[in-house]
Amino acid sequence: MPRLSSALRSAALAASLIASSSLVPAAEAAEAATRSAKQYIPIATYRVGAYASSGTPVWGGTIDYLRYINEVEGGINGVKLVWEECETEWAVEKGVECYERLKGGREGSPAPLFLPHGDPISKALTEKSVADKIPLLTTGYGRTEAIDGRVFPYSFTVLFSFWSEASSAVNYIAEQVGGKDKLKGLKIATVYHDSPYGKETQVPLDLLAKTYGFENIQIAVPHPGNDQSAQWARIRQIKPDWVFLRGWGVMTPVAIKTAAKTGFPVDHIIGGIWSGSEEDVRPAGSVGKGYLAITPFPAGAEFGILKKIKAAIVDQGKSDLKDLKSFGSVYYNSGVIETIIAVEAIRTAQARFGHRPLNGEETQWGLEHLVLDEARLKELGADGLVQPLRLSAKDHEGGGAGKVLQWDGAKWTIVSNGWVKSDRELLLPVIYERAAAYAREKGITPRSEDTAEAGAK
Repeated sequence: MPRLSSALRSAALAASLIASSSLVPAAEAAEAATRSAKQYIPIATYRVGAYASSGTPVWGGTIDYLRYINEVEGGINGVKLVWEECETEWAVEKGVECYERLKGGREGSPAPLFLPHGDPISKALTEKSVADKIPLLTTGYGRTEAIDGRVFPYSFTVLFSFWSEASSAVNYIAEQVGGKDKLKGLKIATVYHDSPYGKETQVPLDLLAKTYGFENIQIAVPHPGNDQSAQWARIRQIKPDWVFLRGWGVMTPVAIKTAAKTGFPVDHIIGGIWSGSEEDVRPAGSVGKGYLAITPFPAGAEFGILKKIKAAIVDQGKSDLKDLKSFGSVYYNSGVIETIIAVEAIRTAQARFGHRPLNGEETQWGLEHLVLDEARLKELGADGLVQPLRLSAKDHEGGGAGKVLQWDGAKWTIVSNGWVKSDRELLLPVIYERAAAYAREKGITPRSEDTAEAGAK
């Protein structure tokens, strides 16, 4: 982590001393204060434990992009970034401890948001984040109902919720069979991690099955998923047309290998977000060739921003990656993508609150007013890497699309025709109903959109 060499208190003192001199105009004093103040970014990581191999490339992407912003762009509008990691081992208790330890910022620099990096951790922090007015930024995970920011003002399930993941997977299948009307009569089996995370897609899949007429089959795999012979024996018996695989960790490569042994074609298995990385398919060996995955984090090093990071950070020996083979991987790119969103939210908020370190309430306003359209993504060099996003108080997801990748035995290739959109018009009313039920249960009065628009003072 870069050394926290200055803070807001020091910056304010410096500005006061500079401005007191008749030789320095007030505007120059303000600029000097901006240069000396830094924005603190707290990051929960898991470099230790069972999931470390999956997490390490993510932090590589996150930290490399932060370094790129500092070294190439001079910070966000001149405000340099400093960051601090806290080890969670992907455990809820340690994740909450990290949040409590980091939420106060450092040396006067406030925490503008928190990156929980864990679905159970993010859910455990839902109420704390509201009390502390610190946004939780969760990309590709998190509580689906938090899409409704009127009820969940400080939870941001940005990009691609698990419900959108399921819907986009079904829509990709529809494209392959000739349209949504051809889904009727198909058998789609979901092989899922037997946990709240794994069960998250059951409601939307039931709704989609009733809407389009396919048979929705659910097959649980107990954690950690080292033995799936019984589950895939059932698959062989019921003969589904497609399998949607929602695993985590060792469960995914075991599923691929067991499917191959039972004769199920891997090119008819679509992995979910957390069953779609290089780390998921390489352990499966040659039988993984043809496997599919739906993700908001497309792999590849040819995106414009990746080329810039490589030239300015990686090739200069400044990358956080220990294994440079992970550069451009799904997980590395996921770190870049989440950090682009965080940085652009802060930049958006700075346009209203000033070019200075921001607190959580101000950054929450920035997130709810974040627009990443095609033009802005092209400016960033992130077109094709990040889907267009437009967030609001009523929509903390903002996107709802993914790309389908296929493993060729050595790398991922994008096989979908651009971003595969989810049926948000079908899903959102149900999501809003569930958010309203949560509000009633917790005694929450949902914000009006006018109240949300007013934002931080």
